[in-house]
Amino acid sequence: MNLQQFRFVRETIRRNFNLTEAARSLYTSQPGVSKAIIEFEDELGVRIFERHGKRLKGLTKPGQAVSVVIDRIMREVDNLKKVSDEFAQRDEGALVIACTHTQARYLLPRVIPAFRARFPKVHVSLAEGNPEHLAKLVLHEQADLAIATETLARTPGLVALPVYAWEHTLVVPPDHPLTELTSSAARNLSLEHLARYPIVTYDRAFSGRCAIDAAFEQAGIEPDIVLEAIDADVIKTYADIGLGIGIIAGMAFDPRRDKGLVGLPAGHLFGRHTTSVAIKRGVFLRDFVYVLMEMLAPELSRDVVAEAVAQPAPVVRDAA
Repeated sequence: MNLQQFRFVRETIRRNFNLTEAARSLYTSQPGVSKAIIEFEDELGVRIFERHGKRLKGLTKPGQAVSVVIDRIMREVDNLKKVSDEFAQRDEGALVIACTHTQARYLLPRVIPAFRARFPKVHVSLAEGNPEHLAKLVLHEQADLAIATETLARTPGLVALPVYAWEHTLVVPPDHPLTELTSSAARNLSLEHLARYPIVTYDRAFSGRCAIDAAFEQAGIEPDIVLEAIDADVIKTYADIGLGIGIIAGMAFDPRRDKGLVGLPAGHLFGRHTTSVAIKRGVFLRDFVYVLMEMLAPELSRDVVAEAVAQPAPVVRDAA
């Protein structure tokens, strides 16, 4: 057995058992991948994949165990390369940050310039997407870390650490009836009152949308959500033209920048949320990754992050 066979098996699993896609991503031929997998299975004496004719349909029970071992081996191989890079080119390399649009637009501009000043030879890339996609990028080691509010803390194989807490904000044009409320009335605005107006807010995968839905559902109210978007800038645009009340993450509203809108607090309606940064459990982190995480949140020191990454995964036991 060899590392090439391990790579072929791992990539085939990642590509949902599609040999053609696996071969394309590995820059090789589909017959070559298929042959290497069969030879590997023959050498092990067990079948890794369930088959329907020539198609792979899933993992066998032994295959599930083999997959875990291969992931561990390949992670350590990748770690060896990172160790080499860390000591040979300590301040050089590439850093891929997986993030939502909100984090790319409102959080990272406060951090990236200082990071670049400290590590001018590190090439930084942003990979934007929904939280579930971001988690997969880190798990598959296509990104070094991910920043988002949803999903990360619930994804097996990731270590999620808190960066900051936030609440939702309502945004409306200056002539909207809600702007006539007193400060006290605005802070005590009810869901019933809010539901009198059309609403523009996030897609269900982003920025606390599940909390918005849950609050209305618990109150037995059906909100009139007329538009869903994946980023706050789009929501603010449509709130500005009067399509509906915008509900956005609080950090996305700045009264100095968003002069055509008025912001109203909504934390009492939809709760408090935590944006996290996540890395893959057990990976070797280069020095500049530790520095970036501490820039994101000062309490995320190198010792804190290293200890969290080194912790074994929690054991999930089946209910009796």
